[in-house]
Amino acid sequence: MISVRRAGERYSGGDPAAGIESLHAFSFGRHYDPDNLRFGTILACNEERLAPGAGFDEHPHSHTEIVTWVVEGELTHRDSAGHATVVGPGDVQRLSSAGGVRHVERNDADVPLVFVQMWLAPLEPGGEPSYEIVRGIADSTPYALPEAGAMLHVRRLAADERTAVPDAAFVYAHVVRGQIRLGEAALGPGDAARITDADGLELTAEGTAEVLLWEMSR
Repeated sequence: MISVRRAGERYSGGDPAAGIESLHAFSFGRHYDPDNLRFGTILACNEERLAPGAGFDEHPHSHTEIVTWVVEGELTHRDSAGHATVVGPGDVQRLSSAGGVRHVERNDADVPLVFVQMWLAPLEPGGEPSYEIVRGIADSTPYALPEAGAMLHVRRLAADERTAVPDAAFVYAHVVRGQIRLGEAALGPGDAARITDADGLELTAEGTAEVLLWEMSR
C-alpha cells in the first residue's frame, strides 16, 4: 500500500520574522493531528529553512533519535554533551537524545541553509546521549540506526534511472529534489510516500533527483 503526502499538505511553522521557516510532515507542536502522529518509527520529518544568522537557540530533547540531512548550506551544531560540528550536504548527522540532551542549531554562514530533520522513536527509552556524523555518505552505503530498528538509504539518481525500494514492513520515501515516479504516482520536492509491506517496488527518476528512503521493520 502506498499513501502519497504532498509537500503543500505539510504544516507551516517556524518564525519567519526571525528567518526560520519550517514545514512539518507529521503532527507537530500546535499542529496536533491525532491521525498523523507517526509512521513506522518516524515521529517527524521537518524541512527547515534558516536565513544567514538565524537558528534555534538551545532547547531540550529526550527519548528521540534525531537524524539530519543538509540539502544546501551548512548547519552548525552544538550540544550539551560537548559536540560542536558543522554539517554539510552529503553528511548524515545523528543525535541520540536518550535520557535528555540540549542542543543548538544555527546557520552561521552567509548563505541560506536548508535541511531535513527526521525524528525516530527508539526501541528502548532512556540511556546516555550519543552523537555521530558520517561525512559524504555514498548511495551504496545505507546508514544503519539500530537504536530505532531502521535503515536510511540515500538515492541520487540520473534521468530515467531506476532504483529498488527496500522490501520492508514500512518504508518512508522523502523527495529532497527532482521528480520521481513511484508506481502510478509522480512525486516532486517535498512530497513523500508512506509504503506498507513493500515488495518488489521500484522508483524512477524523471530527471536528476535525490530521495531519502527509510526502511523500518516496525
